[in-house]
Amino acid sequence: MALEITRCETDADYEDWRRVRIAVIPYERTQSLAELRRGDKPERLMLLAREDGVVVGHGLAQPSDTAGGGSVIPRVLEEHRRRGVGTALLERLTQHVVELGLPVLRAGADDDGALAFAHRFGFEEVNREVEQTFRITGPITVTPAPDGVEVVTEQERPGLWAAAYERFGLEALAGFAVDTPLDVSPERWARDWLADPQFLALHDGQVVGCAGLDRDGDSPTRAENGLTAVRRDWRGRGLAVHLKLRTLAWAAEHGIEEVYTWTQDGNAAMRALNTRLGYATTRTGIQLARRLD
Repeated sequence: MALEITRCETDADYEDWRRVRIAVIPYERTQSLAELRRGDKPERLMLLAREDGVVVGHGLAQPSDTAGGGSVIPRVLEEHRRRGVGTALLERLTQHVVELGLPVLRAGADDDGALAFAHRFGFEEVNREVEQTFRITGPITVTPAPDGVEVVTEQERPGLWAAAYERFGLEALAGFAVDTPLDVSPERWARDWLADPQFLALHDGQVVGCAGLDRDGDSPTRAENGLTAVRRDWRGRGLAVHLKLRTLAWAAEHGIEEVYTWTQDGNAAMRALNTRLGYATTRTGIQLARRLD
């Protein structure tokens, strides 16, 4: 069969790319066409793999959120694997990261097959993430917010999220339990880390905590938690619990039945908070890296 790998250009290409992701990882939310289009940048490469004109896989390469890293994600539909499609995609994605001048490839694996594929190409485990899932069966009771805290949404007060990057965002990003510090620009913070709804806890007009939710447009009864974080000097006052419950209450009120979140394995405090609220551990993801020497 003739294999052709091309860059995504048209809306139809992007929809084909989405379909591959949904088929390969149906348990995760896939960005909408509009979201993918908003993320168009020269440094991001999105590919489609076709055999005799039929889409059999896709790829993504772009700077990762970790310093010096380039994310590479080749995916192949199950019935078309073990024909060299994944290898061909990985070669194209790796070349793109090389051209970006980034020294480290970053990838992820959620199952044994993906992990074995990564190991074949020299990737080694560097982090683990834990997926935890909350099943909504009725109304959610929200605990009170700490005294002096007002909770609003970015959608009600546009601009708060972007403005919080220096005094709140950088501390939140530095708190991730990962092998390499995150390196997220103000632009990516404002575009890629913003949820909808994005709840923001304010004290004296400053953001001191956040929690968000992104609804799955392809599976409307499911949503993914966005970043949950509390400024260091506000921890231990019940603010994280309040914010997380605000997201779950919003979900219950909007017909969502399942909310899932990914948390670094090393972030014991957040995993324990989720467990206390009723989240169950459902999956483990392995983060991998390979130096480009």
